[in-house]
Amino acid sequence: MLNNLEDGGIDESVGIDESVGINESVDIDALIDSFLLDAGITHERRLIKRLLLTTTGLAVDETNRLNLKIASAALSEMREAYQLFEPYAGVPKVTVFGSARTADHDPLWLLAHQVARGLARDGWMVVTGAGPGIMEAATVGAGAERAIGVSIRLPFEEKPNAMIFNDDRLVAMKYFFTRKLMLVKESLGFISLPGGFGTLDEVYELLTLQQTGKMVPVPIVLLDKPGGSYWSRFKEFIVAELEAQGYVTQGDMDRVFITDSVEAAVTEVTNFWKNYASIRWFGDRLVVRVKKAPNDNQLLTLNQKFKHLVLRGEIERTEAFDQEIKEGDALDLERITFIPDQRKIGDLHRIIRVLNKMFS
Repeated sequence: MLNNLEDGGIDESVGIDESVGINESVDIDALIDSFLLDAGITHERRLIKRLLLTTTGLAVDETNRLNLKIASAALSEMREAYQLFEPYAGVPKVTVFGSARTADHDPLWLLAHQVARGLARDGWMVVTGAGPGIMEAATVGAGAERAIGVSIRLPFEEKPNAMIFNDDRLVAMKYFFTRKLMLVKESLGFISLPGGFGTLDEVYELLTLQQTGKMVPVPIVLLDKPGGSYWSRFKEFIVAELEAQGYVTQGDMDRVFITDSVEAAVTEVTNFWKNYASIRWFGDRLVVRVKKAPNDNQLLTLNQKFKHLVLRGEIERTEAFDQEIKEGDALDLERITFIPDQRKIGDLHRIIRVLNKMFS
């Protein structure tokens, strides 16, 4: 299963250029080729070579010690996190955010426990920040075999929660940015309960990634206790201040689902993937993979409803692209394709919801 962050189209070309700044009298390129050959490294060799060239470039640049420590620690933490998630690559995951300060007698704690338990029963794994409060509630609700923790090392407050994680279910991070990457990268759904600055930071990041198209469309649920006003007032602020003053587009908050129902929260996450499966870019053309593609009449409806999102041409059914066939990528799925207006790619979730409803 692909992770949910957009492939940024990294240039995989290799070689020594001025941006690397390596002494031209030393054939570093050849030395790295020789090293990779001797080490027997063949998997994604071009990208591995680029990583080694970049690392060598840091040395040539005489990067200061602090910056080198940050780069080294970040890369090490990312490798450790990748190893943690790899055995569960084929299992859908949902990340639960919320306050570390929520007590276990708080109704919100019970909600987090119940929503995690419901998703675990439906075959999902639950990812949390592995701390106390809401994170502990979700971990306990999911159960040890369905929980993954990505903790942060802090001098106060955030310690791995009381539920003992197996060694293969927990990774501890030094930096917030690497932790945030892993809390977002692997999950196909997000549920956030009320919390402090950290919780709001995560929600705003999700909204930004969705709005800008830097993350594939995913369900985002804002869950509150019955009668609670946290997320309703959050939305009021977005609409009254950000939307009214043109800082965000009208309707941007439509991509999130606000509820006080555990059942509705679980349904929002699972139903989002009822027909829709994944997307992939081929140049400026977007391919949406689904379990069942729309028929001619349904395609007409899509083109009428979403003509504002199509830059040129129209939405149409398609067979798998040659590259997909070569890679064996999701060949069991059907497809539609179109060339979207990149400035409006944040509206892609609307097409997905219609595609899901067509076959509900």
